[in-house]
Amino acid sequence: MLSAPSGAGKSSLYKALLKQDENVRISVSHTTRSARKGEEHGREYYFIDVPTFQQMITDGDFFEYAQVFDNYYGTSRSAIMAMLNQGLDVILEIDWQGARQIRKLYPDALGIFVLPPSTEELERRLCDRGTDTDDVIQKRMAKAVNEMSHYDEYDFLLINDDFDDTLAKMQSIIQAMRTKRALIAEKHADLIDDLLSL
Repeated sequence: MLSAPSGAGKSSLYKALLKQDENVRISVSHTTRSARKGEEHGREYYFIDVPTFQQMITDGDFFEYAQVFDNYYGTSRSAIMAMLNQGLDVILEIDWQGARQIRKLYPDALGIFVLPPSTEELERRLCDRGTDTDDVIQKRMAKAVNEMSHYDEYDFLLINDDFDDTLAKMQSIIQAMRTKRALIAEKHADLIDDLLSL
């Protein structure tokens, strides 16, 4: 799980990570918000209407979902399970509410929270995007304080003051998680049994 206030750089970080690690995938969420310029259905999000989203909630199609501002966002259960069954590492770009829902289902899910180096830098990044009105930026800034107050619910905390350094730390976290005892013991059970039978 990867969370951060809007503008902290989480999307840029995971996109760079995807280019460097062929075993990492990003979960493409469903949303009821409109596509921004340059976004494509099925790439950044699956853009659907509110009635369709609500039906998916009723059908139990989401691992987690939340309403953020005036829009819904949700993570598809079947899509995640298909990637995990292939042995891939899946990044869920979600807010703290979604992360809580995932933890209830999967207590061992790894959580990384990304903070900006300052509120001034956060606001500058939001303005530099050129995708939001001043009113929306101010709403995002106000919401950022609440979002950032949940940093302590995550396993790892990254301060994105230097992109390359932050990316390297994220890569290290993922590599370390791949060597957790339980995962290796399950994957190499025969080898471990053989070694212990000497």
